[in-house]
Amino acid sequence: MPSLAEKIDKLFKTVTPGGREYTYEEVARGCSELSAGTFSKTYIWQLRTGQRDNPTKRHLEALAAFFDVPAAYFFDEETADRVDTQIALASALRNAEVRDIALRAMRMDDTGRASLLRIIAEVSELQSSDVRGNREKDGPGHGEKGRGKA
Repeated sequence: MPSLAEKIDKLFKTVTPGGREYTYEEVARGCSELSAGTFSKTYIWQLRTGQRDNPTKRHLEALAAFFDVPAAYFFDEETADRVDTQIALASALRNAEVRDIALRAMRMDDTGRASLLRIIAEVSELQSSDVRGNREKDGPGHGEKGRGKA
């Protein structure tokens, strides 16, 4: 189960305005406005890095509102998994090629989509085996790190 810090870090890395991470200052200011309380950029940094791990309910609710996730994201693994999947999908759809594939797939019938899914699975498997093959090839006796004594 991911820690609070890991969940906050994931939000920073995946909920990105214009493709960049929010700054600690932006998050602190936004949380302060949303909660009518005070947040400092240092406090946000401490939560993200795990140096502080016991925020108040008000702080978690403000963080959830700022990143537009339910507050249960921080407590309930099922909610966290669902939200992470939605964020990953939204992030993937920012890529023009992924969006084009998805839009074309929507115009296909069930048989066409099933075929496309098999093709994607096969290409993914081929790429995975290429990566595994390269690791095996670069094992002991190959490359700088695995070079034996002459």
